[in-house]
Amino acid sequence: MRILLVNKYYPPHVGGIEFHVRDLAEGLARAGHEVRVLVCNESGRHAVESVGGVEVVRCKRAFEKASTPVSFEFRRMLDKYAAQADIVHFHFPYPYGEFEWLRSKAFLGTPYVVTYHTDIVRQKFALALYRPYLEQFLDGAARIMASSPQLIEYSDFLSRRSHKCVQVNFGLPVEHIAHNEAAKKRAVELRTSLANRPIVLFVGRFVYYKGVEVLIDSMPLVDAEYVAIGSGPLKTVMEERARELGVCDRLHIIDYAADEELIAWYHAADVLALPSVLPSEAFGLVQIEAHAAGTPTVSTLLESGVPYANLDGMTGFSVEVGSSRAFAEGLNKILVDETLKRKLGEQAQRRALGEFTIEAMVTKVSEVYRGALQR
Repeated sequence: MRILLVNKYYPPHVGGIEFHVRDLAEGLARAGHEVRVLVCNESGRHAVESVGGVEVVRCKRAFEKASTPVSFEFRRMLDKYAAQADIVHFHFPYPYGEFEWLRSKAFLGTPYVVTYHTDIVRQKFALALYRPYLEQFLDGAARIMASSPQLIEYSDFLSRRSHKCVQVNFGLPVEHIAHNEAAKKRAVELRTSLANRPIVLFVGRFVYYKGVEVLIDSMPLVDAEYVAIGSGPLKTVMEERARELGVCDRLHIIDYAADEELIAWYHAADVLALPSVLPSEAFGLVQIEAHAAGTPTVSTLLESGVPYANLDGMTGFSVEVGSSRAFAEGLNKILVDETLKRKLGEQAQRRALGEFTIEAMVTKVSEVYRGALQR
């Protein structure tokens, strides 16, 4: 099958959707499909390269607005490569790419499917303007894939199109995370560097919907070291709040960790924290990564896929949104009970290895493609 995947960016650009597209593209290529990816290039020049058996076409980016890259050659590239594909697979949200698809010559002739990663939550005015085009875009899709049953149920756009929606688990390199002996050895060193104290780990951007204020406000109630791996505009807010609360000596912010170092931190941690406060957090892939390492999670009861990724009482705990006290209680349940922590971690790892492999994702997505082509 000849497949064209369309997204904003592609690694080395850092982002959960970008990493997912890479894992899917390379998995499809290993399964014998001819895979091409069409994205924008942060460097501002047109480039074509082969990466992991995938042809990656990076369009020259003119500018970026509201996290949306714009390329004046994008529609021409869509026309060209869609004509050579059996099916086109879009990753929503990318409003500019979707709008250009509606204007393209291929729109009426080439079957396409959509992975719907998240609703547009914060940009309400922009969504009101874009909504008619989004409705048309989703109506034209042969199939719509979502990462959780909750996203299909709670999304206004998906619930009305549930007849064409398919739930597909994300696939991650869970085996590599689970059985990475070098990372486990490094994890011992990381724990030693923190005096073998309990570790609460946060991985993600320091942005409005991640609930980093809830995370910091839970610190006085939890006797543990907090390691936050990421960056973003709320970093200063986090540091200032930690100083106000007198816990800044237990907050360790790491701007970036390479893949192997991140895996080591997953193994070193006692619990992963995901205190997100808005359904912009549509799933929380870091939860599955931590689970693969045998580390349970405390997350929030959002109306999104977050509680699906972290099953309450099985792989960790789900607590009230926006409550630092409830979040601290969830963390403490795990930190003070070694037997419970081990049980949750084992169950989490078993689920990650059983349900969230790249191979399982590729098989399911391939079935969706075949169904779309038979439509």
